[in-house]
Amino acid sequence: MDVTGKLPLTRGDAARLVERVEAARLFAHAYAWHLNFRLGTATPVEFLQFAHEQGMAGVKIHVEDGEARSLLHAPDSRAGFGQLARDLGLEAHIETSATDEATLRAAIEVAGDAGATSVRCYPRYAGRVSQIIAQTIADLRRLEALDPEGRFDFLLEQHEDLTSDELVRIVEAVGNPRLTLLYDFANMINAFETPDAALARMAPYVTDVHIKDAKIVPDRGGYGHRACRSGEGDIDFAGLLTRLLLLGDTPQVRAFGCEEENEMFAPAYRFPDEPADPIIPPREASTTDPTEGEDLPSRLLREKAEALAQIGFVRRVLGGIAAEARRAL
Repeated sequence: MDVTGKLPLTRGDAARLVERVEAARLFAHAYAWHLNFRLGTATPVEFLQFAHEQGMAGVKIHVEDGEARSLLHAPDSRAGFGQLARDLGLEAHIETSATDEATLRAAIEVAGDAGATSVRCYPRYAGRVSQIIAQTIADLRRLEALDPEGRFDFLLEQHEDLTSDELVRIVEAVGNPRLTLLYDFANMINAFETPDAALARMAPYVTDVHIKDAKIVPDRGGYGHRACRSGEGDIDFAGLLTRLLLLGDTPQVRAFGCEEENEMFAPAYRFPDEPADPIIPPREASTTDPTEGEDLPSRLLREKAEALAQIGFVRRVLGGIAAEARRAL
């Protein structure tokens, strides 16, 4: 699976890139602290402090990050989280891992209490793809009733099983102007797509991004991906960021989430020889296991160091894009 390719720049594109790199809004993504939240003592408030220290524009955080300390399970913490985010000048985005009514309702409640501006979701149904698409459309048509005041933006993420074309069909069928797509750098690989092809199909609807690197792994005739440290995998950061920065007459991407996921593995879900309406097996939400042979305190420290390193790497790539654009002027 070839995922590289250089994008030729016109002078107009180059001028836009110089401006847009400077204005790109980087968000800290809480999955970069996944093990610290799940097996350590990290709290959402500590993650806000990390994002502020790194000069980020905001945070993307799952409702369950922090287990018992999470925004979902510690409702008394939400107001303080929201106040601190405002005090630090950080925008908060809430994420959840399903589209059923109860899950969306709970995430919207968390977002409201915590002063967040958006809610991300993705379908996690098993069954035939046609049934998953139909159920997801029905689920997301409830958003207007669940958020009648239009307080939140909603993001549907391509999350390993559905193709980019299927995600676009869902968004178009729902017809809610506040529902857009979240583009992840690697999740389409598991649906037997390349990052470039998926972005080309999703581009009119993409407003948010999860940035990560991964090694593409052949898996039962399809491809899985094993996340790795940014800069060490198969993902064309410069090419994808360039394309994303150029979307829209005005900047279309509102948030670039730095989601380092080193050592997370996701298997193939779609295959070149699959039937017209394939079956998606049951699956759990994404997780990363501790590294065998490494003591947990060391792994937790390494995870935080890798999250920090990714932010630096992304900024260096953006700087390189800007430098190349200036040379093209």
